[in-house]
Amino acid sequence: MLAAVDLGSNSFRLHIGRHEGDAIKVVKSARDPIRLAAGLDSRGNLTPEAMESAISCLARFREILNAYPIDSVRVVATNTIRIAKNAAELLPHAEEAIGCPIEVISGEEEGRLIYMGVSNAVAIPGERRLVLDIGGGSTEVILGRGHEIVKVESFSIGTVKHSSSFFPDGRLTEAAFEAAILSARSMFEDAAPPYQPQHWRKAYGSSGTMRAISDAIVKGGLGDSKLTLKSLNALKQYCVQAGQINQLELSGIKPERVAMVVGGLAILIALLMEFNIEELLPIEAGLRMGVMWDLYLRSTKRDRREVAVQNLAALFHTDMSRANRVNDMVKSLYQQLKPASDIYVRLLQWSATLHEVGMVVSHTGYHKHGAYMVENADMAGFTTREQRIMSKLILSQKGNLRKIGDGLFDSDFAKAVLALRLSVMLMHSRAELDFQDIRLKMKKSIELEMRRDWVSVHPTVSYWLQKEIEFWSEIGVEFLVRANV
Repeated sequence: MLAAVDLGSNSFRLHIGRHEGDAIKVVKSARDPIRLAAGLDSRGNLTPEAMESAISCLARFREILNAYPIDSVRVVATNTIRIAKNAAELLPHAEEAIGCPIEVISGEEEGRLIYMGVSNAVAIPGERRLVLDIGGGSTEVILGRGHEIVKVESFSIGTVKHSSSFFPDGRLTEAAFEAAILSARSMFEDAAPPYQPQHWRKAYGSSGTMRAISDAIVKGGLGDSKLTLKSLNALKQYCVQAGQINQLELSGIKPERVAMVVGGLAILIALLMEFNIEELLPIEAGLRMGVMWDLYLRSTKRDRREVAVQNLAALFHTDMSRANRVNDMVKSLYQQLKPASDIYVRLLQWSATLHEVGMVVSHTGYHKHGAYMVENADMAGFTTREQRIMSKLILSQKGNLRKIGDGLFDSDFAKAVLALRLSVMLMHSRAELDFQDIRLKMKKSIELEMRRDWVSVHPTVSYWLQKEIEFWSEIGVEFLVRANV
């Protein structure tokens, strides 16, 4: 079984599902409308009350997860945790409450996962489609064909802030709506050309906000389930007639969600106007379903991250013969070091593949440029944390080790750094070796044993090893090298 937990700006949600045939069947869902985005103070920090609410919700979700035989679970955090200045204060306590790592994903990765959920739900091969998702803190726009994503963008506009900015006192006036729509249009107008109707055949709305708007239109007799400017404007007029959010009754929508729907309505009208969308179809699929599909694909060895690494290497003209040599060596050396877990195995190998991407900028400081590029690149399937780890590994491949800071206190990470540094060194020395020629250990000190005749064949290795001994000595780690028969 698979589980996806979505820490959204408006609600925290959970799906538990099972892959059956060509679909993932949801067997359990949970939702808690904690409105995390509303818990951001004027300085961009989450209030203690907001953090406590989030932690309590995740503890309840953990009880639900523990009741099912789950094979794989992924917890993703979106816009509010992305932008909260004190997110680092919340995350350790939140992870302890849910019992799983929390991945803070980029807006673009959020969009890709949303599209993955929609494309598998629609299952029309080759269909050219536009997918829109209006969340509590951001709006994602994705253009795709079948399962392939052509373009994805994330906009920093969501229902929570839009509602509080334009309807702060709960008054619903024509002027307030027009101001809200105009502001939203200004966010989308420059990005609009690639999303015009000539680039797609059908448009889908994946968020709960859009489904709520659709329900309000249908149950209010204002139109059918398909969203058009005519039906959206009819709902807007209905809101204006009510005059006040606390007087607004929308069939099927809980009172605490009404304000979010009003903000989302203004954003949705702006999207249809700027992208010239005549008809938008709400669909019951999105981020959580995409997360579960991503987990399923990883379990079947079709990991999107592998493709992202190869694409980035190609983009920056990486010499793949050198990258593959380092990759082969780092795998063997890291196995010899016997890490306690496999948490860094794939990240280390991907870092080896990308260790020279910074060469496109500089041949001397390439490790620094490569680290920056990998940390900040838009890489499908990767979380911010994963890219940060890879960035540190790439930065650590040469030079002093002080720049890694506290990272080396993690013994498995320190072993990964050592394996990568030695692999890069051996590649630079053009060393062709059988790994039976090398024995490597790392506990309190580093012990490297090499065949004496092999060292004599590769004389520059002695020079590089002496430099390596000095770098490790600077941070208090003894590095012993022995040459055997």
